Amino acid sequence: MLQRPNRRPQFFYTTAPLPCPYLAGRTERKVVTELAGPDAEALHDRLSRAGFRRSHNIAYSPVCPGCNACIPIRIRVAAFQPNRAQRKISKLNPDIFGAEMPARATAEQFALFQRYQRARHGDGDMAAMGFYDYRAMVEDTPITSGVVEFRTPDDKLLGACLTDWLGDGLSAVYSFFSPDETRRSLGTLAILWLVDRARALGLPYVYLGYWVPESRKMSYKARFQPSEVLLGGAWRELAADDTLLEATPAQPATAG
Repeated sequence: MLQRPNRRPQFFYTTAPLPCPYLAGRTERKVVTELAGPDAEALHDRLSRAGFRRSHNIAYSPVCPGCNACIPIRIRVAAFQPNRAQRKISKLNPDIFGAEMPARATAEQFALFQRYQRARHGDGDMAAMGFYDYRAMVEDTPITSGVVEFRTPDDKLLGACLTDWLGDGLSAVYSFFSPDETRRSLGTLAILWLVDRARALGLPYVYLGYWVPESRKMSYKARFQPSEVLLGGAWRELAADDTLLEATPAQPATAG
């Protein structure tokens, strides 16, 4: 009689408190687990639907004491219609094309990543990353991942989006772009590209990570409608007139 091998137990850990990267004066804690082995892809899919995000070979979710400001959000691809501002951004960028590349770090990507970090997040930890740190961020993945590059017709790299392929969608892990091309709104353009790509693949969602209505850096995600948010363990539609949107300041889209 054949016996199925026992699956190794999945352990979850809670990190030590750290300053919140989004809201001043608050403390961040995460529950984390390793993504490894033959079941890593399936586990990542399940955890993504439960509101987890991936970094390297770790899946994490915030468990901050006394705070629930980070809200998982995903775009409903089939029903998505760009608003007037998003249509304008598409018209501003007819020369930009996106290409799916393997999860391999390049010197060209890293140079753009450095310029972006120094211009937009100079006081953050990522601004101090060296090439090997960047390569680990891109290449240390146990699941299907890639880098979507955004280039001009003369092959100039203007932006990139580290992306995970899930069973039910695409997940934008981290995007960065030329700080000299703010007029193009390349962060928004990258999300619109992911929506179009997910639609072409027949995938229902684009996962945008955590929407933080109180954070000026992270509030833009609610402008991609219709979208769903994970509240109380269940995904529900975030309507354009939802009371949760009242705290959302209007800001240009950025990476993250």
